[in-house]
Amino acid sequence: MGQFLLRPSLLRRLSPFPFVSRSLFPSVPVQVSPPSISVLSLSVLSLSVLCSLPLSSLVCSYNHHSPPSISVLSLSVLWSVITGRNLPLKTLTIIVPSKPNHQQTHTMTTLQEPDVGVSCYISTLSGFRGVTSQTRSAARAMATSKYKNVSKLFKSVTTAKKAAAVKKTAKASVKSSSSRIPPAKDEELRHFFSSLRVPPSSTIHNSNSTKPQHLDRSITSLIQSDTENVDDHLLTAQETCALLNGSLSLEQINDEKPLEKILDNPWYPSTSSDQMLIMRKTMTRDKKQKWIHKNTQGYFIDQLVNTCVQSLGTDTAFETFGRLGRETGEKEYNAIIKRCIEQAKLCDSDDESLDKFMKAYKFFKGMKEQGFAIQEGTYGPLLTFLAEKGMVQVFHSVCDVIGGDSSKFPRLGYYEMMMWIKLGDQKKIHELCDVSIGDGLGKSKLLENYLLAFCESYRKAELVQLLNAVDITRVSSSCSASIFKALGRLSLDSFVEKFLFALKTSDSGAKDIGSCIFNYIASIPNLEVEDAILEFKNVYMKLDLTPSSASFETIVTYCCQCGKVYQALDLVDEMREAGLTLTVDMMHAILNASANFEFNLVHRIYSIICEEDDLKPNIETFGLLITLYVRMKDFKGAYRMLKTVEEMNLNPTSNMYNTIMAGYFKEKNVKGALMVLEKMKLTGTEPDSITYSYLILNCDCERDIVKYYEELKSNIGVQITKHVYMALINAYASCGQFEKAKQVVLDLGKVSAKLLIEVKSVLASSLAIRGQSSDALEIYEEIKQAGLKLEPKAAINVIDNIQLDGELSRLLELLKDLEGDPEYWVDGCWRAVLYCVRFKHLSITIDLFTRLKDFYSNDEIALEFLFDEAFSLIAEMGNTHLHFGLDLLQDIKVKLDMFPSRKCLDFLLTACVEAKDLKSSVLIWKEYQKADLPYNVLSYIRMYQAYLASGDIKSANGLLSNISKDDYPHVSHFIEACKKTYISKKKKKLKPKQKLSVE
Repeated sequence: MGQFLLRPSLLRRLSPFPFVSRSLFPSVPVQVSPPSISVLSLSVLSLSVLCSLPLSSLVCSYNHHSPPSISVLSLSVLWSVITGRNLPLKTLTIIVPSKPNHQQTHTMTTLQEPDVGVSCYISTLSGFRGVTSQTRSAARAMATSKYKNVSKLFKSVTTAKKAAAVKKTAKASVKSSSSRIPPAKDEELRHFFSSLRVPPSSTIHNSNSTKPQHLDRSITSLIQSDTENVDDHLLTAQETCALLNGSLSLEQINDEKPLEKILDNPWYPSTSSDQMLIMRKTMTRDKKQKWIHKNTQGYFIDQLVNTCVQSLGTDTAFETFGRLGRETGEKEYNAIIKRCIEQAKLCDSDDESLDKFMKAYKFFKGMKEQGFAIQEGTYGPLLTFLAEKGMVQVFHSVCDVIGGDSSKFPRLGYYEMMMWIKLGDQKKIHELCDVSIGDGLGKSKLLENYLLAFCESYRKAELVQLLNAVDITRVSSSCSASIFKALGRLSLDSFVEKFLFALKTSDSGAKDIGSCIFNYIASIPNLEVEDAILEFKNVYMKLDLTPSSASFETIVTYCCQCGKVYQALDLVDEMREAGLTLTVDMMHAILNASANFEFNLVHRIYSIICEEDDLKPNIETFGLLITLYVRMKDFKGAYRMLKTVEEMNLNPTSNMYNTIMAGYFKEKNVKGALMVLEKMKLTGTEPDSITYSYLILNCDCERDIVKYYEELKSNIGVQITKHVYMALINAYASCGQFEKAKQVVLDLGKVSAKLLIEVKSVLASSLAIRGQSSDALEIYEEIKQAGLKLEPKAAINVIDNIQLDGELSRLLELLKDLEGDPEYWVDGCWRAVLYCVRFKHLSITIDLFTRLKDFYSNDEIALEFLFDEAFSLIAEMGNTHLHFGLDLLQDIKVKLDMFPSRKCLDFLLTACVEAKDLKSSVLIWKEYQKADLPYNVLSYIRMYQAYLASGDIKSANGLLSNISKDDYPHVSHFIEACKKTYISKKKKKLKPKQKLSVE
């Protein structure tokens, strides 16, 4: 009987997928009955997921009755067959060894297809045994360009033949998750910890803290273990999605019959391959534009855990992980522990915080029981939380579970010291400092961790005590970085010079001296960039050293981050004079900073690149240069960069042409933009979805929209992404074809909820901007009924363009949806205030001002600006809003306990002039004195207008005497214009004069 074995440890180490299952690639041989042996490669498995095909249709086989060879279809050949491409079908052949015990290995490679990067080694030790291996470059390419969106699906794949092994794995994973246990008494706690069978702590257990320990005792009493038996039914992709959407519960799944032949079912039977390609294209577009290819496996695990915990809850999410057909690993445990601690920190009450912490502790204890190595990534969040809360007893207990105290594990000393610092226990802090000062490697490591705690907590006295005892040449690079940052923040210059000279004379520390100098300089408070550069040079002069290229690059990057591009280029010139080597990464930092601040420096930067023979620009370099030339509106320079790219035998990217095209469209030069499209076709650069998005978005008639959209659909290599849909909506709305803009959403078909919300948000925003606020609100209602929210930018546009009274309730609902993002909420709140002022909703206006006052508690200038905008609108609305403005002024003084700014009173006085209300003008004139605002020339002019408008010419002329002789020539023309406007009209009407003087 043949055997086919895949090593799961190798797959987990090399695979770009975060969920490669042990049950999918078991560590025991899969028994395959003669006469055939199935060879299932990682490429074929991935392809089945992408194309929604059963795995059974992709497995290649070897038959004993056929010639002695194995035919294996490579990934790209299979891809061409499934997608209908007219490519010849090629097979790769491996000669099978003739002798059973022949120790020979044959390699299958993918001919003329090095991008796949998958090899399968076949040998004949006790039958056939296969091992997949991947090169690191191929793994990164697969992770970013082909299979990134497949990673979430791997967790639910398994074979029917391995059901028994999967059940065993699922049980082991689920046992670590338990239901919530009610609090126990302290006696039960002591009994529980006595049964842990770990060495007792020798130094941590004695606590002298005077802080009340009721919270500590409560959480300590909760630390118990329990298990819960659950069904071993494995979850499919559809069931997992239903769980996350809330349409299916775990109990309902438990009642259903387990799947028997999961591999014979397509993964996404209702999703076409075109839609899958759209999803992949959308997810990787930004990275492809920036030429970033890296493995972000840990990030995706954290994102997956956060999504599951948010949708299902912690216990249900972990139970679900245990039933996905794979063994829960260390990364998954760490991610869910981290998530629980984050939730505990956000809780308002102590009880909720304790509950969240207990969930994290149960997972932590479960890892220990299952034999996982407890690293800092696991216990760090727990100890940090306990240190911040000052829970001494629980801190000791967790340290016992880890296996000791700071004397055995020096890293625990950092968390212990942070706890005592939080509690303010000076006696314990000094006691630990005295213990750490001494000889020996253990003492040195403990001292290093105490130093880190003092560096982060700004404890200057204790830091100085330990700095006098530390040997800077023996600490780790991370610790030395923290030390020099603290020296800069606390202005401990004497230690800086002492430590730098010690590092200079040390063989091990000399290589880190450049980073230490930079960490010190960058941490000095309130230090201007120019002064930082001067300090950088002075330090090297004192040390009698010459800065290296790496040191210069660090300070140049610092200048770029601060927006000081001129200073960065001056340092580059000094490097060139000193004969130091320039790097492409440093030039990229300068180019990126120039794009934000000084894009007119592109000529100087490009001349440096051309003059340096050792500096080899790449595609990213030219992409940044083209961006700068376009921002300068130097399109000839941008085209020169494209020509240079071709001369260097590099391939221009579509993004380069897209940048130029966008620049032309921004300048309303449609002819120039269309010329870019022609040049793309001449050079053989295929337009992508962004190209067509620009073309469609800037169409001025429906015919052109249809033309470019049909051209896009006819181009097989270009996928219709969300940017195309958004461009179609905006283009149709710009042409007044609102129904066709709505039809774009209806034609989407079955897409992800995220894509649907993004496209609908663009539709609502586009309709609102173009005066169709009622239709935009209808779309908002549809989204709200689905339990979702508009995108923040779309919500802002809808709020800003509601022009009808009676929509206040929905406007406030939109504002409530923005509460999760403070920046957008403030913007929306300000626009809601303007709506309330426009339609005279006084109480709501005051309520919104109160919330803004709480938000800007320490920023009176920002709050004054918002007040000024509101009263500016009152002045624009004229006499219809004068009394509303007066009432708003009084409520601000009484309910908000604030005095309005000068501008607010100026705007109200302008409204009084428009309304010809002299009584209100005199009332506002007195408010200047109450607010301790002296009258200025503009105040006198406005009050002069108010007198003239009301017919009180005598009081108006008397007011002019208060204007200084220096200011009078500047306003004399304005005074004469007022006389012509008001006095001449008054004489014609011949009405009796109304007189009311200022007291």
